[in-house]
Amino acid sequence: MEKGTLIEFRQSDADKSRRRLAVIDRPEGKKNWIAIDERGHAHTLHPRQLTYTVSGQTFQPSEISEFWQKVQSYLDPSSLEVAWELLIEDGESVDPAGMAMLLFSDQSPMFCYVAYCLLSEDKLFFKQKGDRYEPRPASQVNELRHQAQVEAQRQQEWQNFLSRLKQRLQAESGAKSGAEPESESGAEPGAESGIDSGAEPIEWQSSDRPRLEALERFALLGEEATHRTPALETLAALGRPETADAAFQLLVALKIWSHHENLFLRRSQHPTQFPQRIQEMVARCLTSPPPDPDLNRLDLTHLKVYTIDDESTREIDDGLSIEFLDNGQQRLWIHIADPSRWVLPGDDLDLEARRRCTTLYLPTGMIPMFPSELATGPMSLTQGKVCSALSFGVILDEQGQVQDYQIQATSVKPTYRLTYEDVDELLELEVEGEPELTAIATWAKRRTTWRQSQGAISIHMPESSIKVQDDEIIISVLDDSQSRSLVAEMMILAGEVAGRYGEAHQLALPFRGQPQPELPSEEELLQLPAGPVRDCAIRRCMPRSEVSITPFRHASLGLDTYTQVTSPIRRYADLLAHFQIKAHLRGESLPFSIEATKDLIQAVSNTAYEATLVERQTNRYWALEYLRRHPEEIWQSLMLRWLREHEGLGLLLLEDLGLEMAMHFNRPIEVGDRLAVKVTYADPRQDIIRFAEISQSVA
Repeated sequence: MEKGTLIEFRQSDADKSRRRLAVIDRPEGKKNWIAIDERGHAHTLHPRQLTYTVSGQTFQPSEISEFWQKVQSYLDPSSLEVAWELLIEDGESVDPAGMAMLLFSDQSPMFCYVAYCLLSEDKLFFKQKGDRYEPRPASQVNELRHQAQVEAQRQQEWQNFLSRLKQRLQAESGAKSGAEPESESGAEPGAESGIDSGAEPIEWQSSDRPRLEALERFALLGEEATHRTPALETLAALGRPETADAAFQLLVALKIWSHHENLFLRRSQHPTQFPQRIQEMVARCLTSPPPDPDLNRLDLTHLKVYTIDDESTREIDDGLSIEFLDNGQQRLWIHIADPSRWVLPGDDLDLEARRRCTTLYLPTGMIPMFPSELATGPMSLTQGKVCSALSFGVILDEQGQVQDYQIQATSVKPTYRLTYEDVDELLELEVEGEPELTAIATWAKRRTTWRQSQGAISIHMPESSIKVQDDEIIISVLDDSQSRSLVAEMMILAGEVAGRYGEAHQLALPFRGQPQPELPSEEELLQLPAGPVRDCAIRRCMPRSEVSITPFRHASLGLDTYTQVTSPIRRYADLLAHFQIKAHLRGESLPFSIEATKDLIQAVSNTAYEATLVERQTNRYWALEYLRRHPEEIWQSLMLRWLREHEGLGLLLLEDLGLEMAMHFNRPIEVGDRLAVKVTYADPRQDIIRFAEISQSVA
């Protein structure tokens, strides 16, 4: 090349998008050239760095700027379409000189370079083959145009999304400046927060939803989340860390999630709302009840029926009666709500209940297995109303063993809606007008004694109830009262009777059992303090209960056969047992075969286990949040057992709260020791809590 030749070059592969011009000054070595740019800077260039040579004219470096300005005035990409239409007919390729003639009827050096610039930038009409450019087929051009339109729309949506994000963040920052974080919200407890729940007039668009969902997935699952790119792009665009925690904080800042969003529930994907078709089916049920499959229900509306639950309970699924017989005997009646009056095996309501498997009881509210309109309405045993029930009539012998039993589809009319506290008071006062309640309590005690004689294992660990209302956390310890023992004993009795019936008639039921545990010796147990410490040692040895298609012994209950039937409104396994038992009572074929029952038991057991985990994790979160909010409180505690003695890690019972927490001890301590502790650090979201021991004199 001659001195003064104008060339286009690139410094590196990363420099491809930038056009750089320089004038050849002299050769450098065997292959390289020294070129001077418009600023007078020298560049040593290898031939492969040269992308275009402006032939037929020499330049001075000072003329580069003027040349480039002239070139820019002709860079109209739309002009290529005319050339493409001319060339596509014959499928001819073209070089920059030929394109210059087509576009400008001029092949001077400047116009050839303009043509080169247009062709090298073009990604629509032409594709490069060596030094020439071939016109793309019309179909390919149309597809590329479509892709370009889609990308342009995507970019526009992205920019609009960012704009809405920033507006919402700015609005929320102004509205919530200095405010405390708010609690979990939603029209239905546990339901997902609406993405447009903020008061600001910023409305999310349908095109925003995939990006918001990507943020939610990333906040929930972190690096395990699929399709993380939109979430990472959003965080980066806002200058936030590309982490799951940052995604969570952004969702909170946007009011899409609450500060206390239940991530355990979201990760479980447990349904929180009922589909529209289910709600429509419920409306039909309420206005036009389906035919009762049990036309010959036994009328027990003359019996006094007690329903006993916590005050907050709305799904009333059991009631108790006693019938004084002419022969002097007494027949206990355990009435269980009969949702199968409203649900048929395999219908939409049944399949939805099967999908949910259980009612979730969370501190912030319950997520029902059946729609609340049914579960707390006609399915429940409502005081003063005639209700459908599956009733277990049982005559016990003097020791408390089942002497005779019957199971009937019945009609009952609950007389009293009592709380546990009400029942304890009535029993304590021995109210003369309620001999039925006193008699039921007497039989419950006999049942307890009889089961203990059969090897039943009783564990009485403190149990706490955690409720959250309007961001206030209330933790109470449930009393191990006579009323609770009474109800529990009657429910166990119904489960034994259902198991006996299923075993006698070889029904495919979800029988529940428990292997015999290997307990510490009596001598070892006596060395431990009586109460929670000793019960904790026994609890450690208890194997998990199991469910099978065939009956087997339940060790801790002291029963040879047992199946849960007392909560069909909120446990699908109980509803399954109702379907099977009631069909047999009517003399019909069982709705579920042995294999179908096995499959259902497996599926239900897995879902129930996941639901239990959500309940436990959610309760622990709110327990830690409660403790976090009370850093100055001193808690009287009991050392239950060692978790890892070599690390000084033990299990502590906070006696006033009924909560069990792990704690590291930095001094010698014995199981059963009492101590005072306070919280030094708590992070519910990270599941971290630390305690420090307080001297008894300070406490």
